[in-house]
Amino acid sequence: MFGLEGYEIQLIPAHDGGRNVVYTCEKKGADAQIIRVAFLPDRNREDFLGEVEYIQYLFEHGGSVSNVISSRKGNLLEEIIHNNHTFYICLFEKAKGKMLVENNYRYRKGVPITEYFYNCGKTLGKLHQISKGYTPVHRRHSFFDKYNAEYIDKLIPDSLSLVKEKMVELLNTLQGLDRNTETYGMIHFDYNDGNYSIDYDTGQITVYDFDNSCFGWYMFDLAGLWITGVGWVQFEPDAGKRKKFMDDYFETVLAGYRSETKIEDSMLDKLSLFIQVSLMENIVDAFEVMRNNGEEPECDEDLSYRIKCLEDDIPYKGFLHEIYSCEEPFMYEKREI
Repeated sequence: MFGLEGYEIQLIPAHDGGRNVVYTCEKKGADAQIIRVAFLPDRNREDFLGEVEYIQYLFEHGGSVSNVISSRKGNLLEEIIHNNHTFYICLFEKAKGKMLVENNYRYRKGVPITEYFYNCGKTLGKLHQISKGYTPVHRRHSFFDKYNAEYIDKLIPDSLSLVKEKMVELLNTLQGLDRNTETYGMIHFDYNDGNYSIDYDTGQITVYDFDNSCFGWYMFDLAGLWITGVGWVQFEPDAGKRKKFMDDYFETVLAGYRSETKIEDSMLDKLSLFIQVSLMENIVDAFEVMRNNGEEPECDEDLSYRIKCLEDDIPYKGFLHEIYSCEEPFMYEKREI
């Protein structure tokens, strides 16, 4: 289907919560590619068409993304039915460079880390700016299609009634927010250093893994960048120093972001709100993974921490609060369900 004869095709090891089977395809003298096989029943043909159409739009308008490659038949999405099961297959260009984790979280030699922070914001700002002009043919879902009181009530165990209440409060707050073209549109919804590669020659970031993309507030992706930043200073015992670092970090991210698109101060003032929304998304995702794997719901130390932050209205993922321990970052005693 994709003309991959002669390519060496290797499975990329799965990660927790991953939903696809993914392979690298390499051949001497040809650009490396990534083939993705989706097999879970949680998405349909329209979802995938919406995703690949959006990626192609971003790429064609100058977004730094791994473009989707058409099959020999000219399709961005191919389907194979085997034993009455449908597999959805897409091929992508492999992003240049490597992930930070593959380089042990070291940045480019002799270049200040602030370049990376700026580029993170700049790359995201460009994607959001392009999104502001995007009108889909195949429409992806919107935030509230998934995050609503009914779904949360069904998914999360009744013994966690307080966190369910807090989530509904959050949703009600979000319902009152502006949804104009400057604040709300297609977003990545999982923008972090696991979903982009860095070209270590130039510092350019190339983004991929758009399978969570949806219509939502641009501020959600920026809150994700704030949360990603805590990793650089999570072992610092002094809360004042952690705060100083995060303020400087986010200022640099925003400078990069604003070099490509504008964002109102009134939205930036809602950073703390969107960090809470991100926590809600993480908690929902954890219970979805347990459900999809057929496991009984349980709360490990990591999930218990997130729940505690939501239940007690602790802002900024507890990073500047006494709940936080630099010896055991983002952990809290296990909750019995």
